[in-house]
Amino acid sequence: MLSGHVGPIAVSRVRSARELAVLLARSSTAKDAEILVLRHEVAVLRRARRPPRLSWAGRAVFAALIRLLPAGLRGRRLVTPGAVLRWHRRLVRWKWRRPQARIGRPPISSELVALIVRLAHENPTWGYTRVQGGFVVWDIA
Repeated sequence: MLSGHVGPIAVSRVRSARELAVLLARSSTAKDAEILVLRHEVAVLRRARRPPRLSWAGRAVFAALIRLLPAGLRGRRLVTPGAVLRWHRRLVRWKWRRPQARIGRPPISSELVALIVRLAHENPTWGYTRVQGGFVVWDIA
């Protein structure tokens, strides 16, 4: 009766011994990174609905910490490298689909341009500062 359970127990012990050997061979930086990733995953899962929805800040933390993990551990996390790449593609798509912000001085009306040109032609000895000063005094622009 016990012989049927010896196989799974032996396999479990061998697996545990192998995982311990891998853990001892890993650097302390990788262990610290894994602990930080696991803590952040636990924090997200405690407050998340099913399936968990990550904020941009949570995604940034995962993206930064996942790079420190060994390659073998990256695929077994809540956040995989494929998920990080998908987030990045979505962020870039969002950035370039937004309307571009206008850079520089806002445009002025064509009537104001015509007035400036007429004032400059009627007073050729005035410089641009005097023309601008006239508009400031008249409170036009």
